[in-house]
Amino acid sequence: MAKFPPDAYAQLKAYFSEVAPVSDADFEAIKPRFLPVYFQKNQFLLRQGEICSSIYFVVKGSFRIFHVNQEGIELTRYFAFENKFGTNLTSMIEGTESVENLQAIEPLYVFEVKKAAFFELVETSPQVNKIYRNILQNAYITSQRRIYDLQGMTALDRLKWLLGQYPLILSRIPSRLVASYLGVTPYTLSRLKNGL
Repeated sequence: MAKFPPDAYAQLKAYFSEVAPVSDADFEAIKPRFLPVYFQKNQFLLRQGEICSSIYFVVKGSFRIFHVNQEGIELTRYFAFENKFGTNLTSMIEGTESVENLQAIEPLYVFEVKKAAFFELVETSPQVNKIYRNILQNAYITSQRRIYDLQGMTALDRLKWLLGQYPLILSRIPSRLVASYLGVTPYTLSRLKNGL
């Protein structure tokens, strides 16, 4: 197994400090629920059709959340980078089969929190409750922006939007996956990038 970053728990505590400050004692009580896990590049955290039983906090690396439609086309919805949470919320909350895949894009170090442990923390820890509300708010805002900001935009306008909103995606993510996020072919994306 790859060596987990030694400062990972300090990174998690720093995240808590920004979003929902936590005392050292409270953090020590929460910490055992955050299990360090490593995924190799391209390894799946969750496959379409499985029931999602965990939420992940990215320590190092990135993963994507995507759906494969009936024509076999991959449609990427979200990229999770360092200090972000990611999961399939619908599957995790409802206990239903996931319509999405979670896949490591790079070697990936995450803290995994199992569903039961996470929701117990949501009920017992004001800090985790605040983080959960933050996750829900961000998920809603992100989905609304994607729907309304991208609706009716040309492919070039979508690329410009991505450059303005999420430049990290273009610098770290392979073009094929960026294309699936923007809803264009890799060829079209290459042509658009050359035209900028």
